[in-house]
Amino acid sequence: MGRLSTHVLDTALGKPAASLRLTVWAINNEADIKTALKTVETNSEGRTDEPLLDGDELQKGTYEITFDVAAYFAQTGAALSEPPFLDQIPVRFTVADPSGNFHVPLLVSPWSYSTYRGS
Repeated sequence: MGRLSTHVLDTALGKPAASLRLTVWAINNEADIKTALKTVETNSEGRTDEPLLDGDELQKGTYEITFDVAAYFAQTGAALSEPPFLDQIPVRFTVADPSGNFHVPLLVSPWSYSTYRGS
């Protein structure tokens, strides 16, 4: 069975983003409903201790991971505008084949971000 994972890297500090809170959502596009599935924090390596979704938890459909970057950068002591330029970063994607592995890395600074489907 498949799994969903992430890895968050702080490109401003050049290190993993530890203690960054994120929430995984299931998206029902027809009813325009978001359902929170799990909220976790990244570990010292910028990863989560367990897969975000694993096995039967990962179904065909649309998902979103919301990364709480403003709170993370505030705790690092980064100089932020008020309100911060980036608060939460939503990354929405579709799972066509739930038997696959879906790795969604985030490279982030207080002013920019990039993501892609990893392996």
